[in-house]
Amino acid sequence: MRYLQITPLVLVLLGFFVLPIVLIVVVSFWDYTAYNLVPDFIWLNYEELFTSPVTYTIYLKTFKFALLTWFFTLLIGFTVAYFLAFHVRTLKWQMALFLLATIPFLTSNIIRMIAWIPVLGRNGLVNQGLQSSGLTSEPVTWLLFSDFSVVLAFVHLYTLFMVVPIFNNMMRIDRSFIEAAYDAGATGWQTLWRVIVPLCKPGIAIGSIFVITLVMGDFVTVQTMSGGQSASVGVAMNNKRALLQYPAAAADAVILLIVVLIIVALLMRVVNLRKAL
Repeated sequence: MRYLQITPLVLVLLGFFVLPIVLIVVVSFWDYTAYNLVPDFIWLNYEELFTSPVTYTIYLKTFKFALLTWFFTLLIGFTVAYFLAFHVRTLKWQMALFLLATIPFLTSNIIRMIAWIPVLGRNGLVNQGLQSSGLTSEPVTWLLFSDFSVVLAFVHLYTLFMVVPIFNNMMRIDRSFIEAAYDAGATGWQTLWRVIVPLCKPGIAIGSIFVITLVMGDFVTVQTMSGGQSASVGVAMNNKRALLQYPAAAADAVILLIVVLIIVALLMRVVNLRKAL
């Protein structure tokens, strides 16, 4: 009876998770021409991947985007979660403000991303404000179609993924711990760093996994917000797909999956999520 209960879940996991990954791994060893795929077993796709200096350049760029996005989403997400959990006194207002913060995330990611273009452009609101205030005499060109705009869009798109798990952790903290810290003479900052932050490590780890994995695999945001001037692993895979180089793109996907799994494993070693949850 127990096996019958878990059979539907196992079938779903096999069909929608395991099987696609197995197919990607298999195709990554195939050969290809300009017009079709050639079922084979070759290492050429991986050899080209590891011997090309472009690979290491785009991985460094991807890590840069992931690290900067993680830092700013953690800073903003922790601040928002802390305000909601400890400065909003009633549960009613906590839920209301939390839902209010999630409303923009109910819209399409592409719409929220493109909305930055008229704000950051040469004739956008930011440049108009800078010029009218006398801070600059000419439009600031690095605001849009640059690494800055890519990171800004990432932070805007994925901050909620950091807010939710941290807020959930903070709401589960026993308030007597904080009162005990104050009774022992701890300041607000000492209580924050020595009591609240350690107890929020599971939420921080979960949010970090969400943010890093989303950024590592993203290509739409990088292409749009950089104006095609920046690259990432996701962009490289998409370009190969567009050129019908599916085995090469599959090899990229396999390596990216391994890298992301290593990052997740490292985060899991820092915090025992099974025990914490």
